[in-house]
Amino acid sequence: MKIKGNAASVEFDHVSKVYGGTVKAVDDISLRVEPGTLVTLLGPSGCGKTTTLRMIAGLEMATSGRILIGERDVTKLPATDRDVSMVFQSYALFPHMNVEENVSYGLKLSGFSKSEVRERADAGLALVGLKGYGGRMPGELSGGQQQRVAVARALVLEPQVLLFDEPLSNLDAKLRRRVREEIRDIQTSLGLTVVYVTHDQEEALAVSDRIVVMNNAVIAQAGTPRELYEAPDTAFVADFIGEANIIPCEIVDSADGRALVRIERLELTLASRGLKRGPAMLAVRPNRIRLAPADGQPGFAGRLSKAVYVGSHWEYAVATAAGDLFVKSLDSDDRLAVNGTVAVSFSAEGPVLLPG
Repeated sequence: MKIKGNAASVEFDHVSKVYGGTVKAVDDISLRVEPGTLVTLLGPSGCGKTTTLRMIAGLEMATSGRILIGERDVTKLPATDRDVSMVFQSYALFPHMNVEENVSYGLKLSGFSKSEVRERADAGLALVGLKGYGGRMPGELSGGQQQRVAVARALVLEPQVLLFDEPLSNLDAKLRRRVREEIRDIQTSLGLTVVYVTHDQEEALAVSDRIVVMNNAVIAQAGTPRELYEAPDTAFVADFIGEANIIPCEIVDSADGRALVRIERLELTLASRGLKRGPAMLAVRPNRIRLAPADGQPGFAGRLSKAVYVGSHWEYAVATAAGDLFVKSLDSDDRLAVNGTVAVSFSAEGPVLLPG
């Protein structure tokens, strides 16, 4: 048999979670996860992302608001009455059961026949690349294999929504990359609805259809990975989704959706993003800053205070009147002199004004 997708939407309608009457873990959030998409909840520790995931699972109950899976209001339903499966950070495998028994556990509780339990377990293990591993014990598997067993155990139930709570945090960097690609491949091939929690920005950018950035119990911004990377709304989002330099500037003129922006003697024309004349802030990625010897080059002045060669590129620290900048240069053959004066400018698609 084949494991099938059973995708449903997830909707939060002004949902809050309050502990002890005063501590807001989640504060009036509204969001929608479309069927068959992978949406990542991203943010620092304590921002509310795991509480949000646990409210979808029914492991936490919302204090106010509504949670819908498909068209069904599940706000007050216990976890056992929601058609969701969760892959935990710790994998939560039973050490005294072999791989097949672990994968079959939920199926047996759900009342499937012995033959169907066996067929589904075999199909689930084949799907995650562990065909023939059913007789092994969890302690005989690597971390990546244990993670795949946990994914198979969730998939065989064919849930409407599949939840991942920091699923790669126990793996080394190279294995994390491979397993996240496997999770994404399974999600797209089966058309699953997946809600995925992580604090790793690169992981979120790599696997997601959409990212919901959370901070201090609220949604800071939601959008596609490219939207958040290219056009963050706030300094927090700009710095959290990849590295960013936040630079003060002056909007000299603003009309027809375009703004003339000045940083010392450097002038730029950027999308105004609703901002008017006056002081503003812009964000620019380290690899979109251009450095050149100061003599006659366009840009504003800086002093190169540090240069570090990391193989694929140079990393520079530059002191300017607008603040200290972190710069990555892919031109590994062109080293600039430390303590030398440089002209700082930006690539054509470099800076973006921050409306927040």
